[in-house]
Amino acid sequence: MSLPVTQGKTLPDAWDYKGRPAERSKSGGWTSAAMILGVEACERLTTLGIAVNLVTYLTETMHLGNATSATTVTNFLGTSFLLCLLGGFIADTFLGRYLTIGIFATVQATGVTILTISTVIPSLRPPKCTRDNTTTCIPASGMQLIILYLALYLTALGTGGLKSSVSGFGSDQFDESDPKERSQMTNFFNWFFFFINIGSLGSVTILVYIQDNLGREWGYGICACAIVIGLVVFLSGTRRYRFKKLVGSPLTQIAAVFVAAWKKRDLQLPSDPALLFNIDDVADGLKKKKKKQKLPHSKQFRFLDKAAIKDPSVQEANKWNLATLTDVEEVKLVLRMLPIWATTVIFWTVYAQMTTFSVSQATTMNRHIGNFQIPPASLTVFFVGSILLTVPIYDRLIVPIARKVLKNPQGLTPLQRIAVGLVLSIIAMVAAALTEIKRLRVASSHGLTNDPAAQIPLSVFWLVPQFLLVGAGEAFTYIGQLDFFLRECPKGMKTMSTGLFLSTLSLGFFVSSLLVTIVHKVTGNKKPWLPDNLNQGRLYDFYWLLAILSCLNLAIYLVFAKWYVYKDKRLADEGIELEEAEPTFH
Repeated sequence: MSLPVTQGKTLPDAWDYKGRPAERSKSGGWTSAAMILGVEACERLTTLGIAVNLVTYLTETMHLGNATSATTVTNFLGTSFLLCLLGGFIADTFLGRYLTIGIFATVQATGVTILTISTVIPSLRPPKCTRDNTTTCIPASGMQLIILYLALYLTALGTGGLKSSVSGFGSDQFDESDPKERSQMTNFFNWFFFFINIGSLGSVTILVYIQDNLGREWGYGICACAIVIGLVVFLSGTRRYRFKKLVGSPLTQIAAVFVAAWKKRDLQLPSDPALLFNIDDVADGLKKKKKKQKLPHSKQFRFLDKAAIKDPSVQEANKWNLATLTDVEEVKLVLRMLPIWATTVIFWTVYAQMTTFSVSQATTMNRHIGNFQIPPASLTVFFVGSILLTVPIYDRLIVPIARKVLKNPQGLTPLQRIAVGLVLSIIAMVAAALTEIKRLRVASSHGLTNDPAAQIPLSVFWLVPQFLLVGAGEAFTYIGQLDFFLRECPKGMKTMSTGLFLSTLSLGFFVSSLLVTIVHKVTGNKKPWLPDNLNQGRLYDFYWLLAILSCLNLAIYLVFAKWYVYKDKRLADEGIELEEAEPTFH
């Protein structure tokens, strides 16, 4: 018999740090959320503080070539996002979000500290020299590069683990069944987006300026201090946090369905899908804690249906030899999203150029406003500003017009948003190619082609259009992708939506690295597109290549987008009403 005194005061699905049911008044809410926001702001400040200006550090301090520097930056960022998948799996299956954040923030702090130390100790970087057409600078040696890569990839590992769990742990601090806390959670994610961009703005302005003018040791030292402070603030909230039980990773369900289907590959499918094992056949004691919505049988990917065949020769059924038809249909939902997932990767390849070659271009141009010289990496401020401007313009201007024209209450559907982002990325690459042609003409007319250290008398603001276009494209693509994956992923696969989204970013960076490597090898011996001296190169051809690849990708994307049927429409056609999914934000 429950005591009436405690009714409503403790939460049924949340626990405190000692494993007791969490009390509503003494746990969670804004106090806990604020500490989690703090660690996210510090993470973004630290990661971007390193990434946006890394290409200039690699070329000017470590004396690496432009192509090598660009691939190092994109590999670093790609690994950061790819490791979000690992972080999410570890958090959901083994450690929980709190421990995952604590451990990976420590790993990130270790990586940034090693990076800071490498900028202080002279033997960990090559001797200084001026890059011009007469001097050959000594590139970083093997041990110097080992320390650099150790620092970068420890930072990437920490970023991945941290990024995968911060937003989810923030949402755990609010009770979705309480209307007041539910509205607070919506505000939390507004502030979450705000703090991400505050961290981004701080890194591309203040930190970049400090790195370029006071020294890398100061810039990276501040990054190390920021993540340590974020970690301390996060840990100080331990007594107030609400903890949720481990839910297991959706990757396990997907693997189990494929394994079960493979084991029964020789069995014959029954002619009536009703004979397949489903939720209704599961014994009450074995039912999962969260009841799944029953999904109708579909005719695509029929080979997976074999996972739901009841094999009489199997003595003891488990998830690795028998899946419900609904589990199978959930995996099919994920498979249907893969063509859309694959055709959004190229956008992030274009995005990668904003932190690599666009910054390299800026270093050669006139960056003065009066007596003040803009750090080349600070042009990213136009990129961040474009994102922040596009979101309200879309909500206040584009949505009302789209509602009237397309008769859609949402304005643009998620797939239409992504398409707009892909189109903007193509225009951005055309603008980038034209700007680079103009830059080379000015360099040639002033006889500066052979001098890599010369400042070309062309304003750096010629690069602004490509930053603005990619930033606006990101606002459409990012929100469109997130909305699409959240809406279309099966209910309960909370981390799958983030995983699919972040993996497109990761692959986009790796595709950029691959393209740069291939182009450098193919063109390197004749007239290189991406030489160490950009004034002698054909970077514009690389941008044209990206524009052509993006056009081909857009055509394929439009075919798949037309083929795709939204989950709610598919269920409505079957006469099933879609259950309202939990609001999920990342």
